[in-house]
Amino acid sequence: MNATDTDTDSGTDTGNDTGPASVRAGRRTVHLHRPEKVLFPDDGLTKADVLDYYRRVAASMVPQLRGRPLMLERLPEGLGGPQFMQKDTPDHYPEWIRRAEVAKEGGTVTHTVCEDKATLLFLADQACLTFHRWLSRADRPLHPDRLVFDLDPPGPDFAAVRDAARRLCALLDELGLPAALMTTGSKGLHVIVALDGKSDVDTVRSFAQDVTQVLAERHPDRLTTAVRKKSRGDRLYLDVQRNAYAQTAVAPWSLRPKPGAPVATPITRDQLDEPGLTPQYWSLRDVAGVLEQAAARPWSGVPARGRSLRTARRRLDALR
Repeated sequence: MNATDTDTDSGTDTGNDTGPASVRAGRRTVHLHRPEKVLFPDDGLTKADVLDYYRRVAASMVPQLRGRPLMLERLPEGLGGPQFMQKDTPDHYPEWIRRAEVAKEGGTVTHTVCEDKATLLFLADQACLTFHRWLSRADRPLHPDRLVFDLDPPGPDFAAVRDAARRLCALLDELGLPAALMTTGSKGLHVIVALDGKSDVDTVRSFAQDVTQVLAERHPDRLTTAVRKKSRGDRLYLDVQRNAYAQTAVAPWSLRPKPGAPVATPITRDQLDEPGLTPQYWSLRDVAGVLEQAAARPWSGVPARGRSLRTARRRLDALR
């Protein structure tokens, strides 16, 4: 029986010179190898810090991962060392970790799926700092139940991101699509729409492209859909490329492999107006702050049930 994120755990044993540390997750024990390994050298944060963070945020994070193929961003030697994106699940991973075989060009790939806290902690021990999730579930890979708009600023001006997020959310309101917001822990924000999973990936991506086209036409001096950077000028790019098949988006509550160990963090729409908000506001340096944000359930005001695009498409077409 697999452990679940609702099971209790007994915390982390820091270990000794004769063996690795361990952490209990439900009925499983996950061993932590090289817990003293510094993964964020500028901040002195170790693998033990990373695993303890994921242990403590698991109740909020695992439901956001469950059932979805993952791409794992691993840094075995920490920032400054080798960094790679892992799609295929290695043979040595425990048999109790779920796999999902999905199609790729010329064959298949077997992704890891995180169903429980034990899996999350095992992957943290593999120096997986960031979890990138599919926008569809493993059992219906061609039918996304998430749509993501990536608001990518042309520079460090986060005010432009706030402005774009407000304008995009207002348009989505017109279309009857509730939106959730998340800092990426990098440069911008993600605006996420829960779907009912009935539309195929091409339909979803085409819809997202048309939404951004309408928004850019309303605000041509501020926003753009131009893929080529030299065509954007100082306008904010409305990126929908993550909505293609097999593309991923950073998962809520994931660490990012950057100095300061920032966290991709769900926020409320009201928090857009907080003057101190930045894409890297929450981080591993202040776990208590991250957990306080998680406990506030910032997405509780957004309906959990995904919406159909059929009515939204009719409303969008009327605006074009």
